[in-house]
Amino acid sequence: MAFEAESPAVNPLPGKVAAAGASEGQSELAPIWLQRMSLAVLVLFCLYLGGLLVYLPWWKEMWDHNSFLLGFPSTHHFLMRGPVRGLVSGIGLIDLWIGFSEIVHYREYRN
Repeated sequence: MAFEAESPAVNPLPGKVAAAGASEGQSELAPIWLQRMSLAVLVLFCLYLGGLLVYLPWWKEMWDHNSFLLGFPSTHHFLMRGPVRGLVSGIGLIDLWIGFSEIVHYREYRN
């Protein structure tokens, strides 16, 4: 007698939410308002964080004179390098791109 592990059910569409008590193979879509709200929260988060990461490394008062980082001289010296600032800004640009991409490729799944 061999032990067989049950494989978890996989939803075919990314917007699907399994209904409570639904039999296998049946699932219920998330309401439209919830799909739109989750898109809005994701996009606002991505745009805010991306804008912050793009601008913050070049803001002298926040990046150069950060009282938290002044307590760690080796970390502060590393973060003052141009390539590190560019890397942080690049991550911010990627985050902005993700936010705009989510807006462009948004698709509603209806019941």
